[in-house]
Amino acid sequence: MRRLAVYVLLAAALTACKFNSDKPALPIMGNREAVTKTVNGKQVIDTVYQTIPDFKFVNQYGDTITQKSLKGDIYVADFFFTTCPSICPVMHRNMLNVYKEFKNVPDFKIISHTIDPKHDSVAVMKKYADKLGISGNSWWLLQGNKEDTYNLGQKNYLVAVKQDDGTPGGYVHQGWFVLVDKKSRIRGYYDGTDEKQVAKMIADIKILRAEVNTEIAQ
Repeated sequence: MRRLAVYVLLAAALTACKFNSDKPALPIMGNREAVTKTVNGKQVIDTVYQTIPDFKFVNQYGDTITQKSLKGDIYVADFFFTTCPSICPVMHRNMLNVYKEFKNVPDFKIISHTIDPKHDSVAVMKKYADKLGISGNSWWLLQGNKEDTYNLGQKNYLVAVKQDDGTPGGYVHQGWFVLVDKKSRIRGYYDGTDEKQVAKMIADIKILRAEVNTEIAQ
C-alpha cells in the first residue's frame, strides 16, 4: 500500500496541477506510453494513458453491467467481500458519505467488485446493499468471474487482491478507492479506511466534474 502511495504522489508531482491556468486539475495516473502521430503532415509525440478495459459483471439487481453501462460517467471503484471481517465495513461506511453526496448526480457512479463471487451471489449482495441503505443505480455491487475480477483489480486498477486462506476471511485486498474519469482513465487513489482521504476524494470528484464541464464548454 505504501509503495502505491509513493507512486501516486510521484505521478501527481509530474502532472500539471492547473487546468486552464487558474483552475485545479487532477493528475492522470496509471501506466502511459509515448506514441508518434502525424498531424497536418508533421510527426508529433502524444501520450496514451492507461484506461480501464471493458468488463462484464452482474449487479445486486441481477442486471448485467459493462463499461458501456458507465459511458459518460465519472466513477469510483473498490474491491470488497460481504463477509470481510476487517477493512471492508470501514471502507463502505466511509463510501456511504460519497453515496449520499452524489446519489442524485446523473453522471456519477460507485462500483464495488466482490472478490468472493462464490459466496457473494446476487441475493447476498442485495441483502448487503439493503443493510447499507443503498437503493437506486448510483452504487452497484458487482459479481462475476473470479479470475476476471482479480485481473481487473491487479492489472488495470493497480489494486492488490488475492485469496489467502491464512488470513481472517480468507482474502487479502487493498482498501483503495479508485477515481476514474469519463475517458476511463485513473485520476486518483484514496485510502477508503481514512475519513480525511475520503473527504478529499469527494472534493476531487467535484474538481473532476468541473474539469469535464469546462472541456465540454470549450
